[in-house]
Amino acid sequence: MKKENVIVNKSYKFAVRIIKLYKYLVDDKKEYVISKQILRSGTSIGANINEAQSAESNSDFIHKFSISAKEIRETAYWLNLLKDTLFIDEKSFNSIKKDCDEILKIINSILLTTRENKIGKQ
Repeated sequence: MKKENVIVNKSYKFAVRIIKLYKYLVDDKKEYVISKQILRSGTSIGANINEAQSAESNSDFIHKFSISAKEIRETAYWLNLLKDTLFIDEKSFNSIKKDCDEILKIINSILLTTRENKIGKQ
């Protein structure tokens, strides 16, 4: 039986939340610019994590996860901007930002461990 991959699952669920946020911003708030940016960065996280599952090398794996780390940071930026411009309320922001922070911690941990293992094998 295959073990559950926590980061793959969390990043997928996060992408679903981002898509729902995008639809809300476009349909209810008529916001079309930032919503498109957060849609791209927020769904790219999981896409790169999924690509990393088939990485050709440790370096490729690290590269894909590094892109995911950059994308989650960009997503956090857009979330803050949406909150500070009152497109999303504090409660919604806190909920999705918590997920964002949790995913970033997991990604950073995976990157650290992978880099340490790579150095240890040299």
